[in-house]
This record gives sequence, C-alpha cells and structure tokens, in this order.
Amino acid sequence: TLSGDHSLNSRPMGRIVKPLRLMGANIKPTENGTAPLTIKACGGLQAIEYHSPVASAQIKSCVLLAGLYASGVTRVVEPRLSRDHTERMLPAFGVEMPAACSVTGGARLKSNDFSVPADVSSAVFALAAAAMVPDSDITVRKVGLNPTRTGFLRCLEAMGADISILNQSEQGAEPVGDIRLVYRQGLKAIDVPESLVPDMIDEMPLLMALAVTAEGTTRIRGAAELRVKESDRLAVMATGLQLLGISLKEYPDGIDIEGGAVSGGLVDSAGDHRCAMSFAVLGLRASDRVRIRDAEFIATSYPSFRDDLGRLGAPMQTGEQA
Repeated sequence: TLSGDHSLNSRPMGRIVKPLRLMGANIKPTENGTAPLTIKACGGLQAIEYHSPVASAQIKSCVLLAGLYASGVTRVVEPRLSRDHTERMLPAFGVEMPAACSVTGGARLKSNDFSVPADVSSAVFALAAAAMVPDSDITVRKVGLNPTRTGFLRCLEAMGADISILNQSEQGAEPVGDIRLVYRQGLKAIDVPESLVPDMIDEMPLLMALAVTAEGTTRIRGAAELRVKESDRLAVMATGLQLLGISLKEYPDGIDIEGGAVSGGLVDSAGDHRCAMSFAVLGLRASDRVRIRDAEFIATSYPSFRDDLGRLGAPMQTGEQA
C-alpha cells in the first residue's frame, strides 16, 4: 500500500491508475480515486502505446518505468512535451530508448554515478525576491536549466527583469548554469503563452505573486492542471491575493491579475508548500505584515526556505512570533 501526506492523499490518482491497469497492473485507489493505493502481484505487465490526455511528467514517468518490466516496447505520446528528466536519466543507467518516449522491457540496469543539479523550482524564489526588492543582486549557482523547466525564467525575461545565465555546462545529462538577477524597476505584465505552462507548472503560484508587482494585467490561461495539485492552486492563490488587496479575475483554466499595492493580512496556503512560499516572497512588497496559515508545509520541498530567506535579509517568523 502506497500512501502520502494529507495533500498527496487528496490528489486524484485516476490518470496514473488507468495506464498501469491497461498494462495489467493490479492497482486500486480509494473510492474517491485517491491514495492510499493498494497494489497486488499480477501475472506480468504488457507493453502499451499510451496517448496521455495531458502533458504530465508524472503520467509519462510511471508508464516508462513500468515499461522496464513489461513485455515489448512501451511508448508514451503526449499532446506536448512535458518534463523529460526521466528520458534523460534512463540511458545513463543502460536503458535503450528505441524512439522518443519509449523503452523496451527487460532492460538490465547498470550502476552509475549520477549528479543531480540544483532544483530550478526552488531557485526561482530567490530570483523572484530579487525582482521585487530594490537594490537586489542575487546569483544562484549550478541550477538545472532543462528547457522543459525554464518557463518561469522566460517569463521573467519577458516582464523586463535583468536576468542572465552564466557558466553553462552539462551535469548528469542535464544542462546547468548560474542564474543572476539584478533588480530593475518597472516589471511589465504579460500574457503567458499556453505553450509555456507545462514548463513552469510548479512555478505558477510564484508567477501569480510576481504579477502583482508588474505594471498592467498579467493573463494566464491553459493552467487547469493547477486545480489538481497539492491544492487547487488557482483558487488558493486567487483567494489569498484578494485578501491582500489585489484585483483579479479567476477562470476555470487561468487568472487575470492586475498589478497593484500589496496590503498585509492573513492568507491560507491550504497546506500547499508552493503557495505558502509564494505568499512569503510577496510579503517582501507588502505595506504590512503578511501572515501565512499552514506555512510549516514549506518543509515538504524546501526545508531551508526560511533560513535562505533570512540570509537574503528577509527574516521569516514562525509560530507565535508571526
């Protein structure tokens, strides 16, 4: 039985269960279609060609990894390319990929030394802080620059941020480099291209926070995937931003955010680490204290977030101190 924390156990697992069952897996979610997932032995997996309804690295990775133990060639077809870390990693461990997004069952894995770059999804919080706070100059070193993960950096550039990539190289089959951002006054609102959404799905809450500091209306569409993350991130961010005095309009698959002054207040992260961190960074521009409910969930993905924010000169108080 596979289980997770409260937020993970509330996420729909049907789109993961479906392709695995098509391969012959004996896997059962709860009556609500969520984890815990009960998995029992089966008579063997069969290869499939699976056409994923959405661009999702989670779906793609689970099918490809299951395909290593299936009979035949397993292939995943996506409506657009999602994160490709799995495809980059597998050949390093001896897996032959006969075509894009495909594996042959029965591959014998070999040991290897593999270096994992710094996570761009964590690095962007420091960069966003620098884009908001005058006189900032921040460099984050040896960050993964996989092109399927750099949508937020491209949005920063489009908004007029002074951002540069230095010392580029390759590490563990992934492009890496140092990212420097120097504060520049006057970020501009943008219409986020839908094609960029899969490349920055985890950074969307932070982009919504950053949009508050830009001149004009930032428009996001094609982001319905945000509603099935650890929380309904569109709803959580929209509610929190409105409580902080921001004008916006929420849509089923996106949001329009009008740049403006940020007031203080109490916002609810709904136990979502990325929403909590996004509200914390936005607090750097608030006229009064921003308090965040369930901020302890930040440790889910970034345990040192509070310390790192403090090192940048923005101490974050917790518990009764807040």
